[in-house]
Amino acid sequence: MLQLDTAGQIALQNLHRRQDFPPQWLDHEELEQVTNHFHAVFLEERFRVSKQLGGILLAGELLDRSIRTEEQEHMDDPSLPAAKKLEMIRALDNMNNMLLLYPRYISVIEPAIRKIAGEKGRPARILELASGAGGLAFAVAEQVNRSSLPVEIRGSDIVPEYVAFCNHEAVKRKLPVHFSVINAFTMDNSCSCDIILISQSLHHFTPGQLARIIAQSKLHGASIFLGLDGHRGIDLLAGVPLIAMLQGNSDLTLDGYTSARKFYSELELDLIAQITTGSSRSHTHFSWPLSVLTIPFE
Repeated sequence: MLQLDTAGQIALQNLHRRQDFPPQWLDHEELEQVTNHFHAVFLEERFRVSKQLGGILLAGELLDRSIRTEEQEHMDDPSLPAAKKLEMIRALDNMNNMLLLYPRYISVIEPAIRKIAGEKGRPARILELASGAGGLAFAVAEQVNRSSLPVEIRGSDIVPEYVAFCNHEAVKRKLPVHFSVINAFTMDNSCSCDIILISQSLHHFTPGQLARIIAQSKLHGASIFLGLDGHRGIDLLAGVPLIAMLQGNSDLTLDGYTSARKFYSELELDLIAQITTGSSRSHTHFSWPLSVLTIPFE
C-alpha cells in the first residue's frame, strides 16, 4: 500500500515533462543538493496527483505522509558509545539469522555475481559498504567455502569498532573475507571491484547521500551497484519492530520502527538512480521482503 505506484508513476512522468529533469550536476556536492530537491518535489507532486485521484489512493498517500520520518536511528547517533552500537548491530545480525534472511539475500545477488564472473572469466569482486556486524559478507564467504559461488567478498564500514569485530570473527571462523574502514561518500581505501553492495542500509542515507554513494561507485570502476533494503509497506512497518522486540533490546525495537518508516519506495529509488546516472537503465524490483535497486554502469 505504501508503494503508491499509481500516483507515483504519474508524478514521475510529470517530472520528466519538465525541462530541468533529470537535472544536470557538476560535482558530488551539487548532486546531493539537486537529488534532495527533486525527491521533495516528487513527493509533493505525488501528493497533488493523489488528491486529484482521491479515494483509496489519497488515503494511502495520507497514511504514507503520516508515518514518514527523517528521525535518526539510535545506532546512527554519534554520541552513542561504540560498545552500545556494536551490541545493537550484533542484535540486528542475530535477528537476520533467526529469520534466515542472508540465504535470501544471496539468492537475490547471485545472478549479478554469475553474470560478472562469466563476463570476466574470474570470480566477481564485491565490496559491501556499511557492513555493520558483517552478517551478509560472512554468509557470502561461507557460501564460497562450501560451493562454487564465483565471488570474492570484501566488507567495510565507517565505524572502526565494527571493522575490528568483523575481522576478528572472520579469522575465528576461517572465512575468506576482510573488512576495512571505508567512508561510503568518498570510498577512500576502496578496492578494485565489480559490484558495490549495500544491504539494509539505504534508508540510513538521505536521497542526496545515496546519490553520492552511487556516483562514487561508478567513479571507482564498479560495473553494478546493488542496493537491498526493506520493502516500504504496512507488513514491514508492523513486522520489523515486532521481530526486533524478540531480541530483548528496546533501542533496537525503536530503531526497527523508525527504519520501517524511512524505507524508500521503489519509485523513489528509481528517481534517485535516474538523477545520479542521467538515464533510466536502473531497475528496482520487489523480492520479498526486499526492494532491490540494480544500477548497471556503462
